[in-house]
Amino acid sequence: MSSSVAPSPILQVPGAVAGPPGSVDAAVAWHYGDPLGEQRAAAQRVAMVDRSHRFVISITGKERLTWLHTISSQHIAALADGDSAENLDLDLNGRVLHHFVLTDLDGTLWIDTEAERGPDLLSFLKKMVFWADAKPEAAPDHAVLSLLGPRAESLLDALGITALPEVYRAVALPGGGFLRRMPWPTDDSFDLIVPRDHLGELWARLRAAGVEAAGMWTFEALRVAALRPRIGIDTDDRTIPHEANWIGGIEELGAVHLNKGCYRGQETVARVANLGKPPRNLVLLHLDGSADSRPEPGEAVTAGGRAVGVLGTVVDHYEFGPIALALIKRNVPADTKLEAGPCAAAIDPDSVPAHDEPQAGRLAVEKLRGR
Repeated sequence: MSSSVAPSPILQVPGAVAGPPGSVDAAVAWHYGDPLGEQRAAAQRVAMVDRSHRFVISITGKERLTWLHTISSQHIAALADGDSAENLDLDLNGRVLHHFVLTDLDGTLWIDTEAERGPDLLSFLKKMVFWADAKPEAAPDHAVLSLLGPRAESLLDALGITALPEVYRAVALPGGGFLRRMPWPTDDSFDLIVPRDHLGELWARLRAAGVEAAGMWTFEALRVAALRPRIGIDTDDRTIPHEANWIGGIEELGAVHLNKGCYRGQETVARVANLGKPPRNLVLLHLDGSADSRPEPGEAVTAGGRAVGVLGTVVDHYEFGPIALALIKRNVPADTKLEAGPCAAAIDPDSVPAHDEPQAGRLAVEKLRGR
């Protein structure tokens, strides 16, 4: 999957190095000369990542929330002004087609998603409007930046706001756009969705206020460590929500509410939740850093020469060294010796979901059987 987005103006900043050619991040900075130091800045101080290659959609109309609620996986019908959520669009078999973040503010529902998938998501939304009072449109005049770090509190004056919002809450910015708090990739993560023609000025203003520049390498490393998947890289055309840790309502920081009305793909979600278990788990892999090269996303993860999974994002982390996300068959023990391309790999045991919660469907079957 390659990026066809125009290069960001922030790439003109001295020291900016663009993402790998042909990659999904080619249009923005991958780093600014010190990728591991940039990660430390985002984890320990405050740094800013240019994510202006995200595809932004605006939806207006009085029924925008109730309409989107009926065709997507998250419970958003009663979303309050300033609230945000993560959401999925699934196919008829419950496989994930799109992951997106949304914020409803001042009568407009804002959506941002991966650049390569945005046009297809917008096309789907437009086809599903029918008679609803909802109008989805592309919003190329808006762009996304991300602020990461515990010192974000020091930026209130530079941002023109009085307080930082809580997780999944947003506040309007005086120059247009809004600031939204996210629960990942760190505990102190904020997205700025702002007019694109303000990018340069906002970048310069926040840098003058003490924010350090960080590239997408930083965002990706912290995202992988947080076990948060990226659609199309850490997922494939068979991925269902349970495999990628997307189950849960807004309060659970998930993207799939298990107790809402019908939507496309719900049958698979309900069946796995009530009766089954996902065939694969998204796990964190630690890679052998002494190998001459790194594996590539999409390569097979093997055990004793047998394929047991597929590799997703591969990145060097400032503390953990080379790490990756991978979809691994559920029955593979966490202590299994694995190989990923040229590297030996080990599953981080803390990343393996337990899947030991009681399932309503199973409990009902056992009750009928008198057990």
